[in-house]
Amino acid sequence: SSVTSAFKYFHKLELLSEKISGAEGTKLDEDFMEMERKIEVTNKSVLDLLSKTTEYLQPNPASRAKLNMLNTVSKIRGQVKTTGYPQTEGLLGDCMLRYGHELGEDSVFGCALVDMGEAMRQMADVKDSLDINVKQNFIDPLQNLQDKDLKEITHHLKKLEGRRLDFDYKKKRQGKIPDEEIRQAVEKFEESRELAERSMFNFLENDVEQVSQLSALIEAALEYHRQSCEILEELSRKLQKRVSATSSRPKREFKPKSIRSSIEAPDNSQHNGLSYSSSLKSTGSRCCVCLMLLSSMKIMTKYRCQ
Repeated sequence: SSVTSAFKYFHKLELLSEKISGAEGTKLDEDFMEMERKIEVTNKSVLDLLSKTTEYLQPNPASRAKLNMLNTVSKIRGQVKTTGYPQTEGLLGDCMLRYGHELGEDSVFGCALVDMGEAMRQMADVKDSLDINVKQNFIDPLQNLQDKDLKEITHHLKKLEGRRLDFDYKKKRQGKIPDEEIRQAVEKFEESRELAERSMFNFLENDVEQVSQLSALIEAALEYHRQSCEILEELSRKLQKRVSATSSRPKREFKPKSIRSSIEAPDNSQHNGLSYSSSLKSTGSRCCVCLMLLSSMKIMTKYRCQ
């Protein structure tokens, strides 16, 4: 390791010397330099895609950080199964279901909330499937590409640069150092150039794999939006039926109850203050609430299906 460190230090000095003196090092051919440029761009694109795709799946940075922490704790404890991402659709669905059940089956708004809550839970399941699909068929292959192929190419290019600096250093001192050392430097430089060039060429020739991974990402997103659209359209139909049924229901007449009658009949629980306030809810107001829910569903369905 000490020898390697010494070589790295020497290469840095030689590179610094080239920059200060303005001397140009040995140039590689244009085809090689173009391949090197494409590899560099590919490397940057993979890094950015991994980050941005994770944000696309899990847009909330706070929840994403919490999930990462929980997964780390699970790994430390030796638990194989990781904690799922808290989908916003699922959180909204749980909220709607809770209040829908509290309002009860005799409440039109409550029943509509239950319908919508169940649909939101289905949407969360579909989003979970999207996360898993994209992770397996897009993120993992890209990560593997970075950890293996691109890492290997980067290693070859770094080694090539080191041998290029060594060759240029010895070439400038021709006559002061043995010709055998210069010959060996040339051979090592050529060997590294060939390895780097072959690895870059093979990688760029097989970029159909990366195109297939992009296709897998789009297929997963398309399936997610297709299933979401079906769920929302079914929910929209349910809400429309509830609006129609509630609109055709005969209106109840408001019958005020006096405090005196409540006192005289304390055992009549349906005539207490709670039932009095409940009787204020008219059929028209219930229809309004259902219409608002239906309107929001139509907007969501239109968005998903576009």
